[in-house]
Amino acid sequence: MKITIITVGKIKEKYLKQGIAEYLKRLGPYAKVQIVEVADEKAPENMSDAEMQDVKRKEGERILSNVTPDTYLVTLEIEGKMLSSEQLAAKLDELATYGKSKVAFVIGGSLGISEEVQKRSDLALSFSRMTFPHQLMRLVLLEQVYRGFRITKNEPYHK
Repeated sequence: MKITIITVGKIKEKYLKQGIAEYLKRLGPYAKVQIVEVADEKAPENMSDAEMQDVKRKEGERILSNVTPDTYLVTLEIEGKMLSSEQLAAKLDELATYGKSKVAFVIGGSLGISEEVQKRSDLALSFSRMTFPHQLMRLVLLEQVYRGFRITKNEPYHK
């Protein structure tokens, strides 16, 4: 399986980079994982609704330029569907079983994701109704994908 994490912005914090590198290494035996960072749109502090939509639209165009038609697209959204770790594992296993070998997860910028990206999404996934920094979500997502593979293979890790 080929998994792509498409995310807005770069990681600056060393501790997050280290955690991300660790899970990328752990995922190596299970899947080919690639992280694609798209530029975040510079935005003024106080924006109108129209300016916010414009920022999301531009970031969305960058995101969608990295998605092929045969990719199963999962967007991380506060209002998305909540799954347990076991359910996420089952979903990844189902996708692999039915020939969806390309999966991309989208982590939007600070304003969220555009309507166009939401429309292209095959699954809107929520990790919580709380808001998390998108940099931290990259680490959390990788950990959950790793956990999912371990669950599917009946390997120790998930308790």
